[in-house]
Amino acid sequence: MPDYKYTAIDRNGAQTSGKIEATNDEQARQKLMAKGLMVTTLANDAGSAKPTAAPTAPAKGGFTFGAKVSQNDVTIMTRQLATLIVAGLPLLRALELITKQERNPAFKVILANVADSVSQGNNLSEAMQAHPKVFDKLFVNMIRAGEAGGVLDKVLDRLAKFREKAERIQKKVKSALVYPGVVMSVAIIIVYILMVKVVPSFQKLLDGQKTEMPPLTKLVIGISQLLTVYWWATPILVFGVYFLLKQWLSTEKGKELFDRMIFRLPKVGTFVQIVSVSRFARTFGTLMASGVPILQSISITRDTLDNVVIAKSLERVHDRVRDGEPLSVPLEQSGVFPQMVTSMIQVGEETGQLPEMLNRVADIYDEEVDNAVTALTSIIEPVLIVFLAVVVGAIVLAMFLPLIALITKMTGGG
Repeated sequence: MPDYKYTAIDRNGAQTSGKIEATNDEQARQKLMAKGLMVTTLANDAGSAKPTAAPTAPAKGGFTFGAKVSQNDVTIMTRQLATLIVAGLPLLRALELITKQERNPAFKVILANVADSVSQGNNLSEAMQAHPKVFDKLFVNMIRAGEAGGVLDKVLDRLAKFREKAERIQKKVKSALVYPGVVMSVAIIIVYILMVKVVPSFQKLLDGQKTEMPPLTKLVIGISQLLTVYWWATPILVFGVYFLLKQWLSTEKGKELFDRMIFRLPKVGTFVQIVSVSRFARTFGTLMASGVPILQSISITRDTLDNVVIAKSLERVHDRVRDGEPLSVPLEQSGVFPQMVTSMIQVGEETGQLPEMLNRVADIYDEEVDNAVTALTSIIEPVLIVFLAVVVGAIVLAMFLPLIALITKMTGGG
């Protein structure tokens, strides 16, 4: 395992240097970050030191073609900023260090703009609010609450943990969709090959025998001819359906109807509910713990949810809490949140520990996500296999029915 030379900023803001063993640059950075060190330069011991920062960023307001700021970029930046602020570095100095070492050129420009805005006397929340595509409402409002309460370091640490947990849940959800996606792709390819290669060969054989074809055979041959003769219509149809579905889901009524349908599906609906409740509790609890007022926390949480059914229920919850009702009452009456969640929230209200109770709910449901992924995969696998077997079996049966009829006729005539 090679040695890497480094220079870094420690928790006290002092510069330090040394060597560390790691398999590559990325592992070396992760090890140093775990020690509370903010890396400024890093190089293999065999070579000369090189800055970890990306090449010089374009001028402020410049445009980098193809560059994109990912959610992971923002999460890493948040963790680095939290580490530096907790270590006691001034905000502006911390922003300058993070900007210097940022490797994504697009994000580097944005961070430079944020640092410049802060240097001109603006609050961090105001500087970040100018980049809504990178720093969403939840992010900006938590920073603003931390500034107002004089606990920016704690809020940044809490925000970093929130984003890291949210990314872990997101990865689990994506992993649950990989297997069905692969199986469906293979199924489509197999069916397409059967329809454009195998079925036309059978059709020529059947045409030569002048045999009356059953309805199923006519249907399969018709689809085969459509795919072979009018092949150009296939991509048009696929993209047309995709575009119409996307347009429909972009409307409020369409998205709400789709979400309600998803909720009613066995296993899938439970999975979506668990993920949504986990996100609701984690977001709401983090906002409340950071000092964001309850009504504002409800509004921000509602805007972060993808599920329209739960988002609409939170609108009604917001109005009733505004009118003086306890949070747990409208949540329970919405019929969307499980009884355990509303009971724990009620206990949190009565004991004055609502943020802690919400985060405890999120922890419980984070663990449930693993069980839900396993349950969802266990039901999707046989359903997809049966679906593939039925489709391929129907095609094969459609081709052999006329041959069976022909053989029967010949045997009977002999």
